[in-house]
Amino acid sequence: MLKTVMVALPLAAAVFVGGAKYGSQPMHMASQMMMSELCGDEAPFMAENRSAMHRMMSDMDIAPSGDVDRDFSAMMIPHHRGAIAMAQAEVRYGRNETLRRIAQEIIVDQQQEIAVMRLALDQPPPPPTTTAALLRK
Repeated sequence: MLKTVMVALPLAAAVFVGGAKYGSQPMHMASQMMMSELCGDEAPFMAENRSAMHRMMSDMDIAPSGDVDRDFSAMMIPHHRGAIAMAQAEVRYGRNETLRRIAQEIIVDQQQEIAVMRLALDQPPPPPTTTAALLRK
């Protein structure tokens, strides 16, 4: 936890202020360069999370359909998929067994909620998957 805070705070400050070293770079490029310098062995974890966040945010950007329930599900399903992807990264790279267990629970819970939302909208449920299959992705 302390290592995460020690990495996150300088990164957040540098991105917010624009940091002299990275000031001429677009924020996302500066963030990527700083992340590779600051994280070392955390780089694969951070890269997976960054990718999951970008995919989630893009997929949540929907055009309103006029149906609140459909729009809610259209935004929440990618949000839950993002949570699953981030939890998978924790299970793969995390060292704290309590957090890894929580991440496994997130994977199962979010999959179940996706299935319920799809069923509520008369959509077929997603294909069944196992945690092991999710971790290979």
